[in-house]
Amino acid sequence: MSFTHQPERRIAASGAMSNAEHAVRVDLAAAYRLVALNGWDDVVYTHISASVPGEPGRFLINPFGLAFDEVNASNLVKIDIDGNVIGESEHPVNATGFALHGAVHRARADAMCVMHLHVTQAIAVSAQPGGLLPASQHAMRFHGHLAYHDYEGVAFSPAEGTRLVANLADKRAMLLRNHGPLTLGRTIAEAYVLMDMLIKACDIQLRALAGQTRLTVPTPEVVDRTARQLHDDDAIEGALEWPALTRKLDRIDASYRD
Repeated sequence: MSFTHQPERRIAASGAMSNAEHAVRVDLAAAYRLVALNGWDDVVYTHISASVPGEPGRFLINPFGLAFDEVNASNLVKIDIDGNVIGESEHPVNATGFALHGAVHRARADAMCVMHLHVTQAIAVSAQPGGLLPASQHAMRFHGHLAYHDYEGVAFSPAEGTRLVANLADKRAMLLRNHGPLTLGRTIAEAYVLMDMLIKACDIQLRALAGQTRLTVPTPEVVDRTARQLHDDDAIEGALEWPALTRKLDRIDASYRD
């Protein structure tokens, strides 16, 4: 199969880019660079998308063929949930990436940012029958707030999109079995922080299980209480972490802002 999305049409951009869109582009490019910096990328595959402010049904996604450390604010591709590319772009979009992200953006109005990666630790835990166990404080953040979707193959069809968003329901984190983690956020920062926590939870579980058959976990009462505390009445996460992360990027390489 071809992994390059073939848009039915291209829609001319209307007017100059808004300040709000530019700010989202900078933050989304920062998320790509941070993923690369952490070694969470998979050559040119996997995607992070973000809704365009003031333009319902449109989102930004990475140019297919560029490594994550090559993504910057200006080369992100604007596309709508029907697959039409908005404005001029010399870069194509990955077909399966568009299909998955488009399905989530279409179904979840709160999905300002959708992040799907192929991080090996998360794939390994997704392949374990019990999935993510409450074996760490990181994992307890997702107790009662983690969805699962069974693997259906490489091609991502509209029918699978319907099943995936049904399995996702109202949650903001998912393990796609045999495939990888997915998080969504009301901000780019929230999607990133949730992904960071989920990957760490999976890594801790794998390390704890190395050479062991059982894990020591807290009582159900402690797990429930800790999950409620960490969920914090559904407060938006990442507000404190994100400025620190972008300052770190600026010290290393600020070209993501271009």
